[in-house]
Amino acid sequence: MNAFADKPIALPEGIDMENHVIATYWVQADKTMDMSLMGQILAIEQTTGTWVPVPGETPEVRANHVAKVMGVYEAPFYEYGLPDDIKNRQYIIQIAFPSANVEDQLPMLLTATIGNISLVPNFKLLDLRMPKATLDQYQGPSFGIDGWYKELGIEKGRPLLNNMIKPCSGYPLEVGARLFRDVAMGGCDVIKDDELIANMRYNDAVERVKTYMGIERQVYEETGEHTLYTVNVTDRLPRMFDLAKRCIDAGANAMMVNYLAVGPEAMRGLAEDPAINVPILAHMDVAGVYFMSPCQGISSPIVFGKFPRLCGADGIVLPFALGGKGIYMHERFMASVRNLTYPFGNLKPTLPMPSGGITPANVPDIINTLGKDVMIGSGGGIHAHPKGPTAGTKAFRQAIDAVLTGIPMEQYSQEHEELGIALGTWKKKTEFKM
Repeated sequence: MNAFADKPIALPEGIDMENHVIATYWVQADKTMDMSLMGQILAIEQTTGTWVPVPGETPEVRANHVAKVMGVYEAPFYEYGLPDDIKNRQYIIQIAFPSANVEDQLPMLLTATIGNISLVPNFKLLDLRMPKATLDQYQGPSFGIDGWYKELGIEKGRPLLNNMIKPCSGYPLEVGARLFRDVAMGGCDVIKDDELIANMRYNDAVERVKTYMGIERQVYEETGEHTLYTVNVTDRLPRMFDLAKRCIDAGANAMMVNYLAVGPEAMRGLAEDPAINVPILAHMDVAGVYFMSPCQGISSPIVFGKFPRLCGADGIVLPFALGGKGIYMHERFMASVRNLTYPFGNLKPTLPMPSGGITPANVPDIINTLGKDVMIGSGGGIHAHPKGPTAGTKAFRQAIDAVLTGIPMEQYSQEHEELGIALGTWKKKTEFKM
C-alpha cells in the first residue's frame, strides 16, 4: 500500500479511472470555508467514515473503499486574495468513488454520490462518469431507437408520432377506445396512456390492452400501418411486474412506466425480464423534484438521460425546451438528449420524445434540432384539432412530411387542409434558430 492510498484526496492522475465512478458537483459556501478540506470530509462521510473516528476504519479499509477528492476548482479562481465585498465562493468539485462501493446497483450509486450529502445546502450533483466495467453490468435498453421502428415494421428516416390519450384520466374504456381508433386512423405510430391513468378500478389496464389491440389490428387492415400502444403499468411493487406480464399475455406490444415514481431500478426489472419483450417508454413525472432547484439536487441530464438509459428505457418523454409548455432550458434539453443517444459504453441509445404543449407548428424546430430519430409527442395538439383527433393526427404527419421534403409548412398547408387548420389555430410560442 502506498503512503497516500488511504487519503481522501488525490491527483486525477493518481486515480484508476476504470475502478472509480467520478462525481462532479457544484457547491457554494461561505468565503472562509476550506473547500478542499470540506470535500475530504464529504468523501469520508459517503464511503468509510462517520463524524467521529471508529476503530474499524483501518488504513486498509480506507485504501480500498474511501472516496477521493480529485479536483477542487473555484470560479473565479482567485490567486492573490479575496475581494472585500465577497460573501460566498463557488466551486466545482470532483470526487472519485470506488466502483466496489456501488457495483451494478443504481440505488447504491445514488446513496454513495448524493445520499446524505444531499442535505448540504447549495450543493448539486452535475454529472457522473461511469467506468466501463460498471457500465458493462447494465443491460440498458432492449430495443433502443432502432427497435421502435422494427416493431412498427417501418424503415428509419422519419420521426415517429406519439399521442397521449386525453383527457388524462377519469374516462371509461369506451371513450378511450374511440379516441384510440381516431388517432390510429390518422396515422399515429405510438399511442400512450397518460401518466395519470394506470391500472384503475374505473378503467382496467388489461382490458384496455385487449380492446386497443383489437382496434390496432382493424386499423392495420384498413391503413397498412401498425400502431404501438404503451399501456401504463405503473403500480405498487411487486404488483407492477404481475400487471406487466398480464398485459403482455393480453397482447400488449409496448408499455410505459412512470420510472421515477416507481424507481429506475423497477423499470430496470421490467427491461431485463425476458418475458417483457416489448419496448418500454419511460415517463418523466416527478423529475422536477430532483433537478428544478439550480442550487440543489441532481442535474436534469442525469435524471432524464443517464438514469433511464442505464435502467433500460427504450424511449423517454422529455419536456420540449423550444415551445409548447416547456419551461426547460434548451442547453439542458440537449445535454439530456446527448446522454440518451451518444455512445455510452455498449448501451443502446434511448429514443427521445419531446412533449408538452406541442402542435404541428413546433415540428420544424424538433426535427431541425434533433434530426429524424425522434418521437414527437402531442396530446391536446391532436385531440383539440377543430376537426377532431383523426385530423389532428394527419396535421402532424403532414407537418413531418413538409419538413422532410423541404417545403415550408405554410406552403404545404395550402394543399393539406388539416395542417392549414392546425397552423391557423396554434402558433409557435418560441422561435428558435440554430
